[in-house]
Amino acid sequence: MGYLEFIKRFTWCWYEAAAEGIFRASTRLAELVVVAVLALYYFAESFALTLAPSFMVPEKDLAGKTALITGGAGGVGRELVLRLAKHGLTVIVWDNNEKALDKLKSDLSKKDFTIHTYTVDISDRELVYKNAKFVKEEFGPVDILINNAGVVCGQTFLDIPDYMIEKTFKVNVISHYWTTKSFLPDMMKRRSGHIVTVGSLTGLLGMYKCVDYSASKFATIGFHESLMTELKAHGHHKIKMSLICPYFINTGMFDGCKPRNMPMLEPKDVARRIITAIKRDEVFVTLPGFARYTLPLKHFLPWKLTWALVIKVIQMPQSMMGMRAFQEVEAA
Repeated sequence: MGYLEFIKRFTWCWYEAAAEGIFRASTRLAELVVVAVLALYYFAESFALTLAPSFMVPEKDLAGKTALITGGAGGVGRELVLRLAKHGLTVIVWDNNEKALDKLKSDLSKKDFTIHTYTVDISDRELVYKNAKFVKEEFGPVDILINNAGVVCGQTFLDIPDYMIEKTFKVNVISHYWTTKSFLPDMMKRRSGHIVTVGSLTGLLGMYKCVDYSASKFATIGFHESLMTELKAHGHHKIKMSLICPYFINTGMFDGCKPRNMPMLEPKDVARRIITAIKRDEVFVTLPGFARYTLPLKHFLPWKLTWALVIKVIQMPQSMMGMRAFQEVEAA
């Protein structure tokens, strides 16, 4: 190859590389412009929905759908069951407390509501799969899955029995894998469905006497967000997912806890808000609502200031010191 031929080929290769680089840069710039426009639109949409009166926010009709809720015999779960029944859904309740299930079924039958109950230990994978099969054979696909069941030990780290650490994780997060694996495939086939995860604010901010509980709720939130990412990435946009993170709820789980600056939430109020989130396909809900804006501050404030706010202003450790140990209530 002569000198001129070499120069010619070198020049052509350089030209191709430059052209490809310009094309890639242009494509990248176009993508950034699109993202910027979408960002403005999504911020405007969110702002409008936040300020809009409730009656102006679109809500889907739940009547005729099938909902399954874990930990539905007491607390928030019980209130959810009542409200779902009132909305005309086929309601399936899983709980490990047979007596509480029987009482729930009896109480609702007096109000002319029919629900379907199963005594299930959701920490047992095989029992979950077995009962899920029964549910699908009798009622068909589940439209709404509410992973609500939860347990808390309420002791400081070195006092927590080893078996309770395992139980807390099995019920609060690992069970979500079994229940979701049981019902998600049908949702994917039908291109429709809704998965609700009842997390906790303790899954966003670690709490005193909640080393096991907070960690399990952090994991629950991680499970939920990662699954949502997978579904979106594979085009399953019509399967909705809602993450609910409430403050302490007055269900007995946090008996003895005495918040200094804000009262505990009532189960009926939490249940009402969860139903609204389902009807509106909301992605992320904190109770109280302002928590979604204040909790992220822990990532930006100096650690010493964060601790000063927790101990001096919020007084969270002090409010948890009287918490009664080992509560086992099937509700978040």
